[in-house]
Amino acid sequence: MRPPEALLVACALGIEHLALRSSRAAGPGAGAGAGPVTLLRTGMGPEQARRAVSAALRSEPLRTAAVIASGFCAGLAPGMHPGDLVVADETRGPHGTTPCTATDALVAALARALPGRTVHTGPLTGSDHVVRGPERAALWATGALAVDMESAATLHAALAAGPRPVAAVRVVVDAPEHELVRIGTVRGGISAFRVLRAVLPAFLEWHRSLLLPRR
Repeated sequence: MRPPEALLVACALGIEHLALRSSRAAGPGAGAGAGPVTLLRTGMGPEQARRAVSAALRSEPLRTAAVIASGFCAGLAPGMHPGDLVVADETRGPHGTTPCTATDALVAALARALPGRTVHTGPLTGSDHVVRGPERAALWATGALAVDMESAATLHAALAAGPRPVAAVRVVVDAPEHELVRIGTVRGGISAFRVLRAVLPAFLEWHRSLLLPRR
């Protein structure tokens, strides 16, 4: 597998795309197709993510691109808070488990970019719907730290298009003690948005580390 010259960051929602695009450290013109990073809004749900990522990776500039799935997620572990980061060491979905690449390097880069923010590392599971209450507890019992609708499909599609580094980084927008239907949702959403705005420099640092010669 040759080092990836490009980086594709995939997210589902317009608000997630806005947060990533508006990262102050990304520099001017860091939207879709600019520089070494392409931001892709896939649309919501695993099937839309799969289709959008597969199509993007068929284009010549991105055929060997590293892929990061990003955006918001629901935390599963007790004690999680909106604005916490989740770095997947694997994603789980209907097609099986996908190991993530250079997780430790990504965690370290995020710690530098967002000092003081809690970063959780562990399995990120997929769902085709919003998870609440008892279902959230059942997923936590499987060992997963968080759940979202697109990451597993994104990484599976990425590897189906050819070998490449893959990762998933999500920001907790709700958690067992802070579900979206409860008072405080708006404040939690603002916190998560602010964190997502700051992650892109860490993604670029992780990507650069993949390009370094291996000894």
